[in-house]
Amino acid sequence: MEQTLVIALVGILGIGAQWIAWRTGWPAIVLMLAAGFLAGPVLGVFDPEHAFGELLEPIVAVGVALILFEGGLSLDFRELRHTGGAVARLATIGVVLGWLFGALAGIYIAGLAPEVAILFGGILVVTGPTVVIPLLRQSSVKSRPASILKWEAIVNDPTGALCAVIAYEYFRKVAESPGASLFEVVPPLIIAAILAGLIGYVAALAIAWSFPRGAVPEYLKVPVLLTAVIGVFVISNLIEHEAGLVAVTVMGVALANMNVTSLRSIHPFKENVAVLLVSGIFILLSASLELEDIRYINWQIGLFLLALLFLVRPATILLSLLGSSIPWNERLFLAWIAPRGIVLVAISGLFALRLSDLGFTDGNLLIGLSFAVVVVTIVAHGFTVDFVAKLLKVKGVTRPGMLIVGSTPWTVALAEQMRELKAPVMIVDASWQRLGLARQKGIEFYHGEILNEATEHNLELTPYQNLVAATENEAYNALVCNEFAHEIGRDRVFQLGESADGDDRHALPESLRGRALFESGFGVEDVSERQRQGWVFRKTRLSEEFDFDKMQEKLPNAANMLLLVRDNGTIRFFTHAAKPEPRAGDVILSFSPPQRKTAEEMAAKKAGKRQGAQEA
Repeated sequence: MEQTLVIALVGILGIGAQWIAWRTGWPAIVLMLAAGFLAGPVLGVFDPEHAFGELLEPIVAVGVALILFEGGLSLDFRELRHTGGAVARLATIGVVLGWLFGALAGIYIAGLAPEVAILFGGILVVTGPTVVIPLLRQSSVKSRPASILKWEAIVNDPTGALCAVIAYEYFRKVAESPGASLFEVVPPLIIAAILAGLIGYVAALAIAWSFPRGAVPEYLKVPVLLTAVIGVFVISNLIEHEAGLVAVTVMGVALANMNVTSLRSIHPFKENVAVLLVSGIFILLSASLELEDIRYINWQIGLFLLALLFLVRPATILLSLLGSSIPWNERLFLAWIAPRGIVLVAISGLFALRLSDLGFTDGNLLIGLSFAVVVVTIVAHGFTVDFVAKLLKVKGVTRPGMLIVGSTPWTVALAEQMRELKAPVMIVDASWQRLGLARQKGIEFYHGEILNEATEHNLELTPYQNLVAATENEAYNALVCNEFAHEIGRDRVFQLGESADGDDRHALPESLRGRALFESGFGVEDVSERQRQGWVFRKTRLSEEFDFDKMQEKLPNAANMLLLVRDNGTIRFFTHAAKPEPRAGDVILSFSPPQRKTAEEMAAKKAGKRQGAQEA
C-alpha cells in the first residue's frame, strides 16, 4: 500500500476515534488502540513497518518528543502551591518505589528474567500525559488531584525512560565485564541527563529572549519553535539515548514559566498538533503489533497485570504520600488512576530489540507485554474514572455551569435564575463596587480581571461550560469571548449584541465577537433599558400538553427567549444564528415585559374589593 494512503488512513482512524470518543464519552485512547489493532494485525489493511520501514522509529520518537514538550508547556509552577509536596514525592520516592515494586512483580508474578523485569519495572514508572490528560478532561476531576496526575505524568515520562537506560547500560556493562558496578553506570547517565536538561533550558531562554524582541516574525514562530524542539531532542539523544526526552520536557516547563506573552497566540496550534500526533502515533503503534507478540501472554502475565492495578500502583502512591497533607480520598483516587500510553510502548519496543541483542530471550515479550499493560490500564481506568471519582468525592461539578463576566443588575438577575435551575454560576468583575449587588444576593463571584493570566490559576474554570460576557463595553466582551473561545469552545462563548441604536460604522465584525444572545440580538443598552422598564426573567417548564407554541401564546409578544435547560443540565441558548429545539421537560428562560392586567381582570378585582367592603 502506498505511503500516502497509509498516512491518510492513519489520520482518518485516529481523528475518527477522537470524534467518536467525543460523541460517546468513551476513552479516546481505547478507541484508537482498537482501531489500529483492527486495521493492522487483525484485518491486515496496512503494516506501518512495511510502509515506513526504518523511518517508523524516528517518526514515533520525534512525535513523543513534541507531545512531551507540549505537555511541559501546560505546567505552571504556581499550581505547585497546592500540589507541590505530592508532586515532589511522586517524582522521587514514587519513582523508586514504583520501579522496585514493578520489578518484583515482574520477577515473582510474571516469571520474567530478573534483568528484563528490572528494566521493564523502570519503564512502568511512566503514566503518560497522552492518556492522563484526556481522561481528566472527560471526567471533570477536582483541580488538586487532576493537577497532581498531570504533573506526575509529564515529569515521570522522561524519568521512566532514564530508569530503563540505567538498567540497560548496567546489564550491558556486566555482559562486557562481569565485575562492573552501578557506580560505573549511574553517574555518567545522571551527568548526561543534567546536560540534556541544560540544553533544553538554554533553548527555552533563547526562545524567551528572541520572540518578544521581534527577532522572529510572527509567521515563523511556530516553525522555529517546532524545529528548536526537534533539534534539542536530537542533540540531547547524541549525548545519551532517551536523554532527549528530559531536554524537551525541561524546555517546555521552562518556557511555560518565563511569561513569554507571544506564546499564548500559538497555544491553539500546538494543542492541535498534539492531538494529531497522539492520534497518529497510537494508530501506528497498535497497527505495528504482531499476533505472535500476543501469544507470549499467559495466566502469569494476567496475574501480573492485576498486580499492577491492585498492588503496585496503590502501594507506590500510599507509601509515597504518607504524612502529606493530601486528603485520604484523593490519595485513594491517585492510587487507582495510572493509565499507560505512548511512551511505555515506544520505549519497550526499543529496549526489546536491545535486550535480545544481549541474549535475553524474554526481551521479545516486552512488546506484547507493554501493549497488554496499556490496554488493561486504559480500559480499567478509562471506564471507571467517573465512578471512582464520584465514589471518593473528587468529582467536580457535573451539571454544566455558566461563567458571567460583568456584574450588572441584568447579569445578577440572570445568575439568580441559573442558581434556581441548579446550574453552577459565577460572576467575574474587576470592580469590587460593581460586585456589591452580587454579594448581597449571595451569588458566587470572583473579584479580579478575567483576562489576567493569574486568574487561570486562582479561578477553577472546570465547572463552567458556557461563558456570557455582558459588561458595558462591547469591545471588551468580544475580547473576552475570543480569549476563551479555544478553551471553552467557539459555540459556548456568548455576548450581548450591538445595541439597536448603535452606529453600524463602529460595529465589530461578527468574526471577532462571541455568539450574540437572543434571536433579536439585544445589546447592553437594550437589556439595561428594558430592565429599568420592569422587564423580568421568566422560567417555564414544557410538557407534552404544554409545548413551546402554547408557552409563546401565554407570554407577551415582545418576550425574547434566552436559553433552555434540559433535564440533564445541558444549556442551549437562543441566538441570532441558532435556535435549539425545545422539547418536553425543558425549562425555557425568557426575558419579557411585565404582564399588564386586562380591563376585565382589573374590573373583576375592583368588584371583589367592593364586595368585601360591603360584607365588612
